[in-house]
Amino acid sequence: MNSKVADRIATGVFGLIAVIIITILASLFGYILVNGVSHISWSFITSPSSSIRAGGGIRDQLFNSIYILVITMIITVPLGLGGGIYMAEYAKPGKVTNTIRSCIEVLASLPSIVIGMFGLLMFVNLTGWGYTIIGGALALTVFNLPVMVRVSEDAIRNLPNDLKEASLALGITHWHTIKKVLLPSAFPSILTGAILASGRVFGEAAALLFTAGLSTPRLNYMDWNPFSPISPLNIFRPAETLAVHIWAVNTQGLIPDAKEISAGASAVLIIAVLVFNLSARWIGSMVHKKMTANK
Repeated sequence: MNSKVADRIATGVFGLIAVIIITILASLFGYILVNGVSHISWSFITSPSSSIRAGGGIRDQLFNSIYILVITMIITVPLGLGGGIYMAEYAKPGKVTNTIRSCIEVLASLPSIVIGMFGLLMFVNLTGWGYTIIGGALALTVFNLPVMVRVSEDAIRNLPNDLKEASLALGITHWHTIKKVLLPSAFPSILTGAILASGRVFGEAAALLFTAGLSTPRLNYMDWNPFSPISPLNIFRPAETLAVHIWAVNTQGLIPDAKEISAGASAVLIIAVLVFNLSARWIGSMVHKKMTANK
């Protein structure tokens, strides 16, 4: 077999694999959207859920998902970015660095249910908070932090050495080189890591079952006092997210229209993730152009 034939066969095999993957994803998304979009309405999105009567919505669950996502990313991004900068620019090769990297790899491979049990022990029982938004956000931070660290480190390491060397040659300090040269250049890759981490947060259920809980109090969206028990901004209240609500409705829901609620909530979850990812990529591209003066 000559090299041209081998190249064509390899190209065909990889093309077939790509087609299979795209077909599976398109079929999955299509099935969820076709079965769920018809159940989505403004009333469905803005109405509170019901555990007994038909016709409930997903207002509180959707807000809880977005709120936990925001809090988690506020904690995860600075810590993950700092860890990535340290591993890429400051950590010296040796046993300590290898140990840290091994711990990051182990933490990244832990199942979400294990993180949930850890969160139950640390952020629910040990702290005495009970099921809370902040407990769920901290558990998801532990879940997503290794991804953010690894992506940030790889993004900085993969930059051309000429960028760093040219900056240092001009007499610019190491920290200002990182802040003004390396981070703007690595921003698209870092943003991709943040998007991946946020996608895991928005669709996570197992870890939040044991930390944020399976219930949501009746909320008053006009109450902006974060210490009020009925305020949506209170981080010390239980919060059932959209993914957890889908699981609960399918497994232990008593409402007559459980199937319709589940299908509509699943479609909203998929649409929200797609919109968030596309918006984040567009914003990231705009910020990258502004920071690097690229057209």
